[in-house]
Amino acid sequence: MKMNLSAIKIFLALGVILPALNLNVYAQDDDSFEEKEQQPIRSKTFSTGLYIGSYFPNKYTASLYDGYGFDFDGNRNVFENSWMYQKIINQYGGGYGQPDIIAEELGVPPEDWSFTESDMPVNMRYKTSVAVGFAGRYSVDAKNAVVLNATAAIVTAAGNFTITTRPPSGSTQINNSIRTFEIRGKEQRLLMQAGYQRLLGEGESFNAFIEGGLHATLAKFDESEIQINDLRINLYESYYDPNGGYSFFTGSKPVGLGFGAFTGLGVNIRTTGKWMLQLLYNAQLENVRIGYNPKIKISQSAGLRAYYLLSKNN
Repeated sequence: MKMNLSAIKIFLALGVILPALNLNVYAQDDDSFEEKEQQPIRSKTFSTGLYIGSYFPNKYTASLYDGYGFDFDGNRNVFENSWMYQKIINQYGGGYGQPDIIAEELGVPPEDWSFTESDMPVNMRYKTSVAVGFAGRYSVDAKNAVVLNATAAIVTAAGNFTITTRPPSGSTQINNSIRTFEIRGKEQRLLMQAGYQRLLGEGESFNAFIEGGLHATLAKFDESEIQINDLRINLYESYYDPNGGYSFFTGSKPVGLGFGAFTGLGVNIRTTGKWMLQLLYNAQLENVRIGYNPKIKISQSAGLRAYYLLSKNN
């Protein structure tokens, strides 16, 4: 009887201890599960795609296309050696004894028009350009990514210059006429970026983001021209007059690579498939290494990136 009572006591003790042990084990399992749930899921992905947008270049280097041109050492010409003087006065204005084509376009006698330094362009500005290119993105986790971008744009500079005409003899007009014409320049630019991007918020399909990093601009002078009514003149074009032995030559087209930085913000949109879209605004500290006395200036851009998921490693 004593043994039965002892056995009963042991069974009762085990009945109390074992459930407690089990509850403790389950509680530890639940804690481990919660910890695993709280740990961020790392997802490394690589995406590539296209960019299209608008590019707003700083006007600082637009003066390269103001008609003065540059010598063989890349220095700005004085007025008497400027491209516009050589073309308007000498080549097309009868300066070397050829027909005065400028007077024909203006509809005045050769002696009734003039072009001086005060007529040169002073208001050169770049127009907004279309930019297209490649966009690459390597995400190290759900929030952080490395971005690589390469964008190309044809940048156009535009301004005005004037030519003064005198009233014909016998005319009732007293004052001279100042006629305004257009001058244009083109430049090729390749914009390259390498930086870091951070998604903000907890949304799975819609997030704001910020980004920043290094920026490089490869710029190349393309062309410069003026138009006087129907006469279009390529300012960069060299010429030689075999009759008078006169010649005009320009230096090589300048090319330059400059480095700066960029920052940006935008909206990230994940689709149900493998596509991801980003609407963004960028500000670039650009160093365009052509023109006179290059300096770092702020340019801007805005556009759309469309990424396609190529690979994923969880």
